[in-house]
Amino acid sequence: MKCVSGVINMNIGGLIALLCFTTSVSAATLESDKKISRSRLLVTGGASTIEGPAGGGIVPMAVISGYGAQEEQGGTAFASYVDTGDYQLEVFGASWSWRNRLELSVAQQKLTHDSLTAALSLPTDSISQRIYSAKLRVVGDLIYTPIPQISVAVQHKENLDFLVPGAVGAKSDSGTDINVTATKVFLGGLFNRNLLLNANLRYTNANQTGLVGFGGDKNDDKEVLPEISAGLLLNKHWLLGTEYRQKPNNLSFIKEDDWQTAFVGWFPSRNIAVVAAWVDLGEVATFKDQTGWYLSVQGSF
Repeated sequence: MKCVSGVINMNIGGLIALLCFTTSVSAATLESDKKISRSRLLVTGGASTIEGPAGGGIVPMAVISGYGAQEEQGGTAFASYVDTGDYQLEVFGASWSWRNRLELSVAQQKLTHDSLTAALSLPTDSISQRIYSAKLRVVGDLIYTPIPQISVAVQHKENLDFLVPGAVGAKSDSGTDINVTATKVFLGGLFNRNLLLNANLRYTNANQTGLVGFGGDKNDDKEVLPEISAGLLLNKHWLLGTEYRQKPNNLSFIKEDDWQTAFVGWFPSRNIAVVAAWVDLGEVATFKDQTGWYLSVQGSF
């Protein structure tokens, strides 16, 4: 696979952000002066991440949710489910976008941990979290500008069940992540298919995305962590790919490993997106080898 680099230079050995799309745009269309106002292509609205913003499953992209162009608005609603055997994560959320410039989203997460409850005789079997996000496209466009599309996003997270996170050493029940994301589509960039490169830098101290609180006895400071994606669109409706997300390690009591996924996405139309994945979360709250499956369904309007 030929790789295109230069979106964001990151020192993670052997990991490269690739995501491929098969929709095409004619040369005459590209030469038009009205670049940002054109209709957006299928798949360029992305899916919904488990935290709400548009992107993949665990890694956001610089794209704005939905398919609204310069003078349009739109929205999405989604539901996601992750099951690793010892843990189950349910997520529901929605987003609203304005003029392909601003995205606002909210997501409600519920992590069920029956195995952990039984092992530690805990009084509760779940942890819930609510996430409010705002993303702004700062400069560029996925396709129509020579520079990548760059977005800045803020995610405010509120842990609603702090008993377990507090018991294992988390310092706070709320926190705010800052994301800087760059995404670029290269038309015909790989085997005459459209090639998209994506990378995100996250400024955070969230433990397990905030489900185990924020900060800890080992480290309470925020740090910048990279996240990347990779994939190949078999045709304009079917996408095979992978994601990688680096995680902090703030708590002495429990180890936190990086996350990765291998996924297939189905985009039958602009209104529907379905993503299924194999997930590897590593060790989660004393339970090792947390691998399993992920399913997300999104509707756009």
